Amino acid sequence: MAVAYAKLVLASASPRRLSLLDRIGLTPDLLNPSDVDETPLKRETPRRLSIRLADAKADKARDMPMVKGLGDNVFVLAADTVVGIGRRILPKAETYQEAKDCLNLLSGRSHWVYSSVTVIAPGGKKSSRCVETKIRFKRFSRDDIESYLKSEEWRGMAGGYAIQGRAEAFVRYMAGSHSAVIGLPLYETVLLLEGAGFPVQHRWMTGPISEL
Repeated sequence: MAVAYAKLVLASASPRRLSLLDRIGLTPDLLNPSDVDETPLKRETPRRLSIRLADAKADKARDMPMVKGLGDNVFVLAADTVVGIGRRILPKAETYQEAKDCLNLLSGRSHWVYSSVTVIAPGGKKSSRCVETKIRFKRFSRDDIESYLKSEEWRGMAGGYAIQGRAEAFVRYMAGSHSAVIGLPLYETVLLLEGAGFPVQHRWMTGPISEL
């Protein structure tokens, strides 16, 4: 395998995931978002949904024409994040009311964020990890909820909030991975890519040097 020609495909258009990869010195050769049906299956748990969707996104991206056009030495990276309270799956809020309902449910309670990563290596071998992070929010006042809803940060976000924004001020307790809650657990991502044979450290050595 020619290390210099290994190509990385991110099966997502999320600017948050792209930014997280940039933090660890990785720039995808192609952004190839793959839309899949995210409707939970009957009796599916939040954790299981996260794993299934990350796998489905990776599978779909691998078979798309632009990815196939990159050649044989291609690594596909996909991720999905689900917020749950017990077995209840919270939506990726698209409306004001959905976000408000999520925040009312999360107020003063602990919840779990399940962030799954899937890597498909050249040859088709697939590996996955699911990272579980426990978060407890403060008890929200009416002003907390109304002001946060006006920020619009919640739109499209699992559980109706974005931890990398104003919602971080609501966190009383967190156990797990901060990057996973944003959308891509970095430790597990590097672990899976290296395990699949992707030259992570080669990219670090040959990439641009950032100024601190």
